[in-house]
Amino acid sequence: MLNFSDVTEFILLGLTSHKEWQVLFFFIFLMVYIITMVGNIGMIVLVKVSPQLRSAMYFFLSHLSFVDVWFSSNITPKMLENLLSETKTISYAGCLVQCFFFIALVHVEIFILAVMAFDRYMAIGNPLLYGSKMSRVVCMRLISFPYVYGFLTSLAATLWTYGLYFCGKIEINHFYCADPPLIKIACAGTFVKEYTMIVLAGINFTYSLTVVIISYLFILVAILRMHSAEGRRKAFSTCGSHLTAVVIFYGTLIFMYLRRPTEESVEQGKMVAVFYTTVIPMLNPLIYSLRNKDVKEAMHKVISRIRLTK
Repeated sequence: MLNFSDVTEFILLGLTSHKEWQVLFFFIFLMVYIITMVGNIGMIVLVKVSPQLRSAMYFFLSHLSFVDVWFSSNITPKMLENLLSETKTISYAGCLVQCFFFIALVHVEIFILAVMAFDRYMAIGNPLLYGSKMSRVVCMRLISFPYVYGFLTSLAATLWTYGLYFCGKIEINHFYCADPPLIKIACAGTFVKEYTMIVLAGINFTYSLTVVIISYLFILVAILRMHSAEGRRKAFSTCGSHLTAVVIFYGTLIFMYLRRPTEESVEQGKMVAVFYTTVIPMLNPLIYSLRNKDVKEAMHKVISRIRLTK
């Protein structure tokens, strides 16, 4: 039996074996990747330079964009390389690194979304105390937890991945190193890895989603108590973007990781993975910019300032 230390490389089968489709997918995902980078880096810079985006909400939003930049960059460049390559290989070290950062960044993102839900509750439920309650120090503490917890969880999960053994099988039915297809081709060490993956995913998704649900229940109560129709409209508009991001991200990940790895689930998961590894990081800045009045105003001011300096 071969474990990771004995295997020199894996072959990523990718999305399709048809060369004409591979070329088409290359240009599609290259365009998506460029839009993702421009959108998320643009959001980070916009929050940094715009005085009206100095609240806790936009501080957390800039970190969501930061994670999306790394999330997409962990997967897409290798996928683009393999779409035009004949060998379509990834080294065993590269596979482990990809697994580590993928798991870490997924956990960081789900807990940032939970922190953002709590922040929306504080803004809508306690507007007069919002500035003092969500101070810079509090925000730094809240944002530190997703990073520390996410990377520690990923370290443990990656060590369990390293414990998988392979009996000569090195073809991964995926376009990146993901746990379900790795478990599927392994011949030993799968029991611990499979059940720890499901338990970890279940606990962390449940915990973070519970924070989101409870926060929004309190938000709903706060909105129903409002006497102003304008206040209710503004509250719903600020929550709409976040809820959209939560539903899309959690829905796709739950579909992928809360099921046992089978041939059918791995094949279906590969299609779903395209969505949350490439499309969602591109959509997040669009969702928040198109649905947020403050972001649109800040963008117009920055563009006007750039035009005046020319």
